[in-house]
Amino acid sequence: MKISKKDFEQMKLKYDQEVRKGKPARGPKQDVENQTEWIFFDRETLEEILKKSSNDPKKGGIKFYFTEYTEETAREFYPENPEEYIGRMTLVMTPMTSAKGDIEEEEEDYYNRGDACPPKCE
Repeated sequence: MKISKKDFEQMKLKYDQEVRKGKPARGPKQDVENQTEWIFFDRETLEEILKKSSNDPKKGGIKFYFTEYTEETAREFYPENPEEYIGRMTLVMTPMTSAKGDIEEEEEDYYNRGDACPPKCE
C-alpha cells in the first residue's frame, strides 16, 4: 500500500530518535518489549515497486527504510487496533532508479503495510 511522504517522514523520525539510537521503542503506554521479528510483503506490492524502478537490473531495485509506527500512522493504517502497532518497527520501501540510491523527486513513492510479526503472527 502506498503511503504519503509525510507519514514516511514521521515514521522514520520516530525510529531515528528511539531504536536507531539504541533506545527501546515507545508504545502507547510503555516500551515495546516484544519487537517485530519479521515483515511480509506480497509479491504484487513488490512487483509494483520494481516496475517503477530502473529497467537495468544492476541499477534499479527497492530501497528499504527501517521505521517505526507513530501514534498517528498506527491509527491511520490500523484503526481497529492501533495500540498493537504504535512503536513497532516496520519497513517502508521506495523504488530506486540507480544503485547509488538516487531517486528523482517526482517519483518518490513510499510503500508500507506489510504483515508484521508480532502482532500478526499467522
